[in-house]
Amino acid sequence: MTKHLLNKTTISNEEINELPLGAFEGKVIVITDEAALAKALVEINKHTIVGFDTETKPVFVRGHSNKVALMQIALPEKVFLIRLSKMGLPAELLSLLENQHILKAGVALRDDIKGLQKLHHYNPAGFVELAELRKQAGLEVESVKKLTALLLGFRISKSAQTSNWEAETFNEKQISYAATDAWVCLEIYKKLVS
Repeated sequence: MTKHLLNKTTISNEEINELPLGAFEGKVIVITDEAALAKALVEINKHTIVGFDTETKPVFVRGHSNKVALMQIALPEKVFLIRLSKMGLPAELLSLLENQHILKAGVALRDDIKGLQKLHHYNPAGFVELAELRKQAGLEVESVKKLTALLLGFRISKSAQTSNWEAETFNEKQISYAATDAWVCLEIYKKLVS
């Protein structure tokens, strides 16, 4: 972590802009079918903590909404991008969402959980809201962007955030953004509990 960020509880946008750009550099696997999902879950189920996020195609018309299109699960060296728009929310994935023994760390999880409930009802368990942990740590920042800058010492690009998550295929920018967002949640969790 960069020296000037140690012992700080907040960070300005100006300070964030001075930080180097960072992104997940491990392996990213895009999953579009249940066979690939089953294989991924074997690996995911070996972990007790994962980074978690979802993406939904943005809506620019009031009163309209789209369904969650993508779920990201981050392990330390690998991120799985699970395309719910292509396969729905299968039972094996519901088991993960209901598993209290695998912690799923993320920011603004209430929205993610609610969005996934619209696809299929489940009883969420094991979700760890980083905004709660950061409060206990005395930090005054809430967003993934600010927590990343403050705790991990780099800035993340949000330029692909409002892209089409239901697209036939993802571009490199989308893959990097989606993987990074889930991975930094895992890294932020580690920093907050250490």
